[in-house]
Amino acid sequence: MSNFQLKTILTAFAVFLSIHLICAQQSLNIVTTAVPFLRINPDARGGAMGDVGIATLPDVNASYWNIAKTPFNKSNSGIGLNYTPWLRDLGLNDVYLASLAGYYKLDDNQAISASLRYFSLGNIQFTDFSGNALSSFRPREFSFDFGYSRKLSDNLSLGVAARYINSSLASGDVNNSGVVYKAGTSIAADLGLYYNGTQNNGSGFSWGVSLANLGAKIGYTSDSKNKDFIPANLGLGAAYTSVINESSKITFALDVNKLLVPAAPQATGNATTDSALLADYRSQSVMSSWFKSFGDGTSLTSSLQFSLGTEFWYDNKFALRAGYFYQDKSSGRNPFFSVGAGLKYEFFGINLSYLVPSGSGITRNPLSNTLRLGISFDLDGER
Repeated sequence: MSNFQLKTILTAFAVFLSIHLICAQQSLNIVTTAVPFLRINPDARGGAMGDVGIATLPDVNASYWNIAKTPFNKSNSGIGLNYTPWLRDLGLNDVYLASLAGYYKLDDNQAISASLRYFSLGNIQFTDFSGNALSSFRPREFSFDFGYSRKLSDNLSLGVAARYINSSLASGDVNNSGVVYKAGTSIAADLGLYYNGTQNNGSGFSWGVSLANLGAKIGYTSDSKNKDFIPANLGLGAAYTSVINESSKITFALDVNKLLVPAAPQATGNATTDSALLADYRSQSVMSSWFKSFGDGTSLTSSLQFSLGTEFWYDNKFALRAGYFYQDKSSGRNPFFSVGAGLKYEFFGINLSYLVPSGSGITRNPLSNTLRLGISFDLDGER
């Protein structure tokens, strides 16, 4: 890893550890959280459609979008793997997100599922203020969840998942400051509701609601007051599938997401006041923070994320996909287009997605010029 690349990663790491201090010192309209990798879409299929997936037809990666979709899978069981390079535009090869998901239908109405996400941040060399090497470390984060979902009727289902989160960004007293860092851990839950209005001919309207990462704060030191919120999220989705002819169909889908984390207080210029405001922000309970995220002074329009995607299938074997993601630029994320394709042959499927580059400098999307890969296996074919 080059010196430039190392400084880039180290800067990002510093942001993770002091995220609210940065927000308190600058007039930024950006809501920040710990373990942001939980909001990175690991699914290549949904990534090709602008990060859409709450109400689309279910597949092996349903648990990443809406746990309630799982019982509507046609196959009794399946396994899916996805690989997402990260910051590939900078020439990095050791920063990536890898995921593994699987499900098993207990009967026609019930299903269990599990998934694992692993985010590698490469290798970091810590230095002192003079640039002298101190120690090296390989920061990484992972989460594991287990879910259960059940049909409430022929069209409606409900699902719940429990998640364990581990974030190891540093270990020990890395800069001889007296502060000892350790891996941060947390537990969280997902809740999902899904309505599948697809008719026997394959056409119909579906919708879904997803609450993700509802869990405890996470900290990296022994200071119980120095903890950050994890990225709790509310998502609403709708999808409509139209059958063109016997061999072709097309789906249009829309997701709207809202991060259930309040923005950190804006800096006033008075150190005492800013310190008190930040302490009050950190002392908020997790549950109250979900509601305060709707009244934290950030406009609702700038805090919403919109994903619009389309998927065309031919003969249920070949798919073309495209999508558009939008969020107000004041949030720190630029809109982007994405494209992709899928191929399915009997029990095996492969999905590819590509994010069209947008933005520049620090606003450039980390997935620009990146090809994401996903493979899936239907273990017993369609029912």
